[in-house]
Amino acid sequence: MAKKSEPSRNIMIPPQGGFIHDLVLRIKLILRLMGDRRVNILLKLLPVASLVYLFSPIDLIVLPVVGALDDAAVLWVGMYLFVELCPPKVVQEHVDALSSNLDILEQKNEGEVVDADAVETSDDQTS
Repeated sequence: MAKKSEPSRNIMIPPQGGFIHDLVLRIKLILRLMGDRRVNILLKLLPVASLVYLFSPIDLIVLPVVGALDDAAVLWVGMYLFVELCPPKVVQEHVDALSSNLDILEQKNEGEVVDADAVETSDDQTS
C-alpha cells in the first residue's frame, strides 16, 4: 500500500449550521485568503475573474434559465478552486481561526439561557 506523505487536500469548513451559515463561513474564508500575503497573487485572480464573469454581459450559454445556472456554476467553481489551490497550511490556519470565533460565540450564548416557570396572575387580587 502507498503511504500518505502529504496532508489531505480536502480542507473544508466543518458543517455547523445551515446552508446560509456555511456560505457565510466560506465567503469569510475566501476574503481572509484574499488578504493573506502567503497566497499567490495569480491565484487571487480566480475569484476576481469569476465575479467579473458574473457581472459581465457576455454569457457562454444564451438560453435564459441555463444562462443563470451557468453564472452560478462559474462562480462556484472559481471559489472552490481558489480554496483548494491555496496552500493547505494557510487555509487550515484561517479555518481554525474562523472555527475558534464560532466556539467563542457559542460559549457566550450558552450563559444567556434563562430557565423559569410561568405563573399566571390576575388583576383582581387585592392585598
